[in-house]
Amino acid sequence: MRMKNLFYTSLLFLLFLATACKNETKPEAAATQSKVNITQEQYGTLPDGQDVEIYHLSNENGMSVDIITYGGIITSWTAPNKAGDYENIALGHDSLQHYLENNSYFGALVGRYGNRIAKGQFTLDGNAYQLATNNEPNHLHGGIKGFDKVVWTAETSQGPEAVSLILSHVSQDMEEGYPGNLNTKVTYTLNNNDELKVDYLAITDKKTIVNLTQHTYFNLSGDFNKTNLDHEIMIAADAYLPVDETLIPTGEIRPVEGTPFDFTQAKAIGAEIEAENTQITRGNGYDHCWVLNNQGSMRKVASAYHPESGRLLEIFSDEPGIQLYTGNFLNGSLPMFGGEGTYQFRTGFCLETQHYPDSPNQPDFPSVVLTPQEIYQTTTTFKFSTK
Repeated sequence: MRMKNLFYTSLLFLLFLATACKNETKPEAAATQSKVNITQEQYGTLPDGQDVEIYHLSNENGMSVDIITYGGIITSWTAPNKAGDYENIALGHDSLQHYLENNSYFGALVGRYGNRIAKGQFTLDGNAYQLATNNEPNHLHGGIKGFDKVVWTAETSQGPEAVSLILSHVSQDMEEGYPGNLNTKVTYTLNNNDELKVDYLAITDKKTIVNLTQHTYFNLSGDFNKTNLDHEIMIAADAYLPVDETLIPTGEIRPVEGTPFDFTQAKAIGAEIEAENTQITRGNGYDHCWVLNNQGSMRKVASAYHPESGRLLEIFSDEPGIQLYTGNFLNGSLPMFGGEGTYQFRTGFCLETQHYPDSPNQPDFPSVVLTPQEIYQTTTTFKFSTK
């Protein structure tokens, strides 16, 4: 039966690849007419001898996104300010060694399960599974060696208006405690509209759970010495998920109205982050998942605006939730990209599109179960402009 499922899922995977690549132009043919570009070079070598490459994606406007095959990490991402100057707005490091030494999740692809699972435990079809409790007492972001710490296989695709980096990884059955061989593909596509589209795809040969996300820390000022408190955030959500003392959702879906969690109209991160609120205290700021409106459709789910630079980030997704994390655990221990210094408290924020934390243990939350008869597929787009 397992071989039958593996054949079936492999067939689905090949069919998807054929569909996705049908309209793509090979880099050699597109090079003379394309206004986008992708280049590759050596980035470093892991202690086990695996090479890590860095890919530079760029468009005609001046936007560039640098991605390494280790963890699918976005190490740098430039965006324009209102004067038209492109500066890096993504927290990261200068070397592979820094990523190996620091468990920050800066810019990484997160899986198999983004966010927390209570006590690292869940049950499928009566079978109990125990995952690593790497965020005591809970499981966080895929475990000790999640998708952020593996070397992904890379391919590229280039057309006249967009360029793609296609990353693939096979997670083995019971890796980090998760059942099933999981074939995963993540495609980063940069276009000339200053959009970075992230397409996620996964198939399994055994029932499992999946919740993938992208973990870039943003600071739209372009100055990583500044905090994020003046960034104005909008989240298209009328409710959020309260958490317990260990940041696991309680199961309640609570309205945001009248609370510091109301971002239905844009407001500064710092406006109510120091409010006397039990939920704020538990997260040491914002580290919660919002229940997005209009679920089941691709729509605008959030935005971030930096008034001084004029940079506007809009996020579109088909996911049911988004986690706002305001860099509450940054403490000056992580080396800064592009110069001397370290990342201080609340100098970056994340807006992670995803399913809800601890969904495997919360029957009223949208399901994160993936069966061999299904394809996991979701998309998030990050769009930059100025105002």
